[in-house]
Amino acid sequence: MTLDELSSTLTVLFGDQVQALAPGSFQVETPQFRLLILLSEDESWVRALLPIAPAQDAEPYLEQLLESNFDVTQEVRYGLHQGVLWAVFQHAIAGLTTRDFQAALERMIALQQAGLTDLFNAFVEKQIRQIVQAAKLQGQSLEATIQMLDRFYQEGMMGDLAMGVQSREQTMDAWQRQLRRLWDEGEDV
Repeated sequence: MTLDELSSTLTVLFGDQVQALAPGSFQVETPQFRLLILLSEDESWVRALLPIAPAQDAEPYLEQLLESNFDVTQEVRYGLHQGVLWAVFQHAIAGLTTRDFQAALERMIALQQAGLTDLFNAFVEKQIRQIVQAAKLQGQSLEATIQMLDRFYQEGMMGDLAMGVQSREQTMDAWQRQLRRLWDEGEDV
């Protein structure tokens, strides 16, 4: 890929939302995101950066971020820099195809749109799996485990005591769905 091909690919994808910041650097600004494209000084590497969330918001999910880098993100990576969680793509210009560049940008945008939701869901599922495993090791039934969680919410050990009845019921419904879904998967415990 050449600098001209990179520029024209950005224009095809984003039209007049592409701004040339300086030689070898571009910005795509839309209402949904702000994408930065930077070439190295010798123009041999391209790096695309898209902010996702403040780093402090992502901190509880560092394990899920690293697992996603390994399993999910493919050519894009999560990265932390200057207090921000970023979607990052970098590649040698010489071996980069237009199709691969487009795919990387699409994946970055998908990660940005998902925000921390997928990471939070993976975090919660891991926690629920641990609860299921602990309950089974103690010989508890699914129903007893649900009752214990409900008691924890009522006593304020989980959630917020100021949580209204309706909110607690919605939370408990979500817990029950997840526990029921994961309970039989953990038969090997």
